[in-house]
Amino acid sequence: MSQISTHILDTAKGKPAANVTIALLQQAGDSWQEIARGVTNADGRIADLLPHEKQLEFGVYKIKFDTQEYFAQDGTANFYPFVEIVFNVAGNEHYHVPLLLNPFGYSTYRGS
Repeated sequence: MSQISTHILDTAKGKPAANVTIALLQQAGDSWQEIARGVTNADGRIADLLPHEKQLEFGVYKIKFDTQEYFAQDGTANFYPFVEIVFNVAGNEHYHVPLLLNPFGYSTYRGS
């Protein structure tokens, strides 16, 4: 299993958000370096964002979700063109970073 996984639930539709492009970035000083990119599957998930053997260095990371692209697929007006979730990696365990999304709001939590 990848050390990082994510999923998106479109809470307005009550369904997974498929075909959302996401990027994983690592903080490097005052800037960010992209280290992985993927697209959510039909179940709104990306389980294999990193190679299974890849262990992240401890530090600050963010996942950027391209929500504008997702909502444009069916012409839904939305407020946030993208969502960035910033988090700390402080161990070698698995990190699951879910996104609960609707056109005018979002929420997240540390999943398992």
